[in-house]
Amino acid sequence: MTTLWQSLLIALRALRVNKMRALLTMLGIIIGIGAVIAMVAIGSGASKMISDQISSIGSNLLLVLPGSVTSGGMRSGAGGTQTLTYDDARAIKAECPSVGAVAPSVRGSGQVVYGNQNWSTVLFGVTPDMVHVRDWTIVAGRNITQSDVDGATKNCLIGQTVVDNLFGGTDPMGKIIRIKKIPFTVVGILGRKGQSPQGQDQDDVIYVPLRTAQRKLLGSQFPNVVGSIMVQAKDADVLDKAEEEVTELLNQRHRIGPNREVDYTIRNLSELLAVTEQSSKVMSILLGAVASISLVVGGIGIMNIMLVSVTERTREIGIRIAIGAKKRDIMLQFLTEAVLLTTCGGIIGMLLGVAGARIVASLIGWPTLISVNTIIIAFGFSAGVGVFFGFYPARKAASLNPIDALRYE
Repeated sequence: MTTLWQSLLIALRALRVNKMRALLTMLGIIIGIGAVIAMVAIGSGASKMISDQISSIGSNLLLVLPGSVTSGGMRSGAGGTQTLTYDDARAIKAECPSVGAVAPSVRGSGQVVYGNQNWSTVLFGVTPDMVHVRDWTIVAGRNITQSDVDGATKNCLIGQTVVDNLFGGTDPMGKIIRIKKIPFTVVGILGRKGQSPQGQDQDDVIYVPLRTAQRKLLGSQFPNVVGSIMVQAKDADVLDKAEEEVTELLNQRHRIGPNREVDYTIRNLSELLAVTEQSSKVMSILLGAVASISLVVGGIGIMNIMLVSVTERTREIGIRIAIGAKKRDIMLQFLTEAVLLTTCGGIIGMLLGVAGARIVASLIGWPTLISVNTIIIAFGFSAGVGVFFGFYPARKAASLNPIDALRYE
């Protein structure tokens, strides 16, 4: 009886005799495994990048925007009119039990000057909660305080892009910058956030106290009005409850009845994250499925070559059967050869897939995510391809009549 070890030695000897043919046979498996690993790594990396960008906005967030305005039968989009106030934000924080933090803000843009450097950036009037709601770290100095907001002080927090363009290698802390010609003191520096899901630089920003922005910097006909309100639920489990509470409260405050149009919009950013993650997963599965077609093609090549090998070694099979080898020994020998071919191809494909993913990442700047599970699954799949496509040739070899096999020329 032939053991698995003996079958492996015979298979290695057979592959060594036909090195070039074995290499060409493995080519389909090499390309298939390499493509699966590279595609899944790139897809997973892209999915993680998108998730990180959305998560960088903050967690468990609701974004409350002003409603639309109707003119001559034409309706504008969300934010078309000014319907939210600072008082709305304070009421949400005070009266909604599921809400943990509330951050109203107004937005504008302007030229910022320090020394002989100037930079155009985005300006936000905010309250102290904005840093907490957006999970933003302060790498130097302090946050804006409620005293800054109530007193409309001229203090500000600046993002890393503003630091790079205004200060270069100089420490910005305590320096005076001029925003729209108004002097502000830098009291804190925000940590780096990177790009938003829309591709905007989140670090190109200056935060000033909300009242300062409303009264002195951005100006408005309605000084109590805010551009948006970010609401952070106490926990992900109560996010839907928080949305219900905010909706009910704003309906009461804005006197919105059954037949009156709602003058605000609430967007659930966690739902956006879930939808985006699901889309990315589907895309990764699709990429892997397309690459798996190469594995099937490679498996068919393995079966074709194994059938040729059975025909070429018919007389050898007849001699082995004549001296006592059983059918299962012949099957084991040819199955071992097929699995050896696919597993060797799988190992080479894995190395090429990892290298290809890293090359693509360096060329286009996308992160790649190569998981151990993907490698194990790809390796197991390549061995399975060997068993599946090697079974028929092995069965054909084991079914040969020894007399006919010995007569074969």
